[in-house]
Amino acid sequence: MEKVKSFKPLNLFEYEQLATKCLSQMALDYYASGAWDEVTLRDNRAAFERFKLRPRVLVDVSDRNLATKVLGQPLEMPLFIAPMAFQCLANPQGEVATARAAASAGVGMVLSTLSTKSIEEVAAVCHDTNLHTPQWFQLYIHKDRGLTRALVERAYAAGYKALCITVDAPVLGRRERDKRNEFALPVGMQLANLTTLSGLNIPHEQGESGLFTYVAEQLNPAVTWDDLEWLESLCPLPLVLKGILRGDDAARAVECGAKAIVVSNHGGRQLDGAIASLDALAEVVEAVDGRAEVLLDGGIRRGTDILKALALGAKAVLLGRPVLWGLAVAGEAGVAHAIEILRDELDVAMALSGCASVEKIDSSLLLREKHRCA
Repeated sequence: MEKVKSFKPLNLFEYEQLATKCLSQMALDYYASGAWDEVTLRDNRAAFERFKLRPRVLVDVSDRNLATKVLGQPLEMPLFIAPMAFQCLANPQGEVATARAAASAGVGMVLSTLSTKSIEEVAAVCHDTNLHTPQWFQLYIHKDRGLTRALVERAYAAGYKALCITVDAPVLGRRERDKRNEFALPVGMQLANLTTLSGLNIPHEQGESGLFTYVAEQLNPAVTWDDLEWLESLCPLPLVLKGILRGDDAARAVECGAKAIVVSNHGGRQLDGAIASLDALAEVVEAVDGRAEVLLDGGIRRGTDILKALALGAKAVLLGRPVLWGLAVAGEAGVAHAIEILRDELDVAMALSGCASVEKIDSSLLLREKHRCA
């Protein structure tokens, strides 16, 4: 697709508008869609609007510091790139371009098991540039335990700093746009982490999403809490559980050894009607009670969204679809610009809220809007 270069976006919403002109219909629908009626997809954004800011005034904010640490790993701002599959659908450099932009900006990146650039190729970005921002590996647990073990061992050997287990996908949510498009990877594009291990790829399936078929055939829906001990035994990396929306699950995750939790509904792509990630955050933070770090995934589009998530107790946030829009529009430069936009917006939002550092952001900044009766 021809890239749009004549117009420089001012915000992440404008990147999304431009990306629609740069992507095939199949790729656009795959990236943008949610499950079933896409209620949760929409609610992830609406949740941020339900919280209003109560700024402090007459605070010295002449020198602002956005830096933080997650699991002891330094970040220039409280941001990770969320794990997203098939990034080469947006740009030939795919996950490598995203990793370069993330490393240059000093933010973290979580690489998907279903990436179209390999564990080693993405890890090399930090080694080659000597930029040591955190890279985590997201793991889908396959029925083949040997394959799962091999993925973990490769990630550890390549220098990834945490193992991020997706726990909300025992089966794939029904994404009707993908079913209608009979989603499959284009000829020549592969699951870079799996081809050498087992020759796995996304099948072409008549009348069905090839990804739905892949998950049904290859991923293990029988995984339980008991399997976390086995995963923890595979390498010394800290375990991060992604996809938790309940306080009781969060507490149990900590008891099972999780060092961090990502509050997430999979971007509205799994169980439609599930609670918005932001609405689940406070309960999870309370249940964890400082025993693990909590991150938020879902719906981040503005710097004020990050501010609100941190005020509710998140240590950092994960950014998903806007990265793909930037990647589609302008490759590595587009991702870098999307991150820069969010950084600048967070910086301004902190200044206007009376917060000179992320440590000064707390729940006193927020007021939840009450539902109005007609």
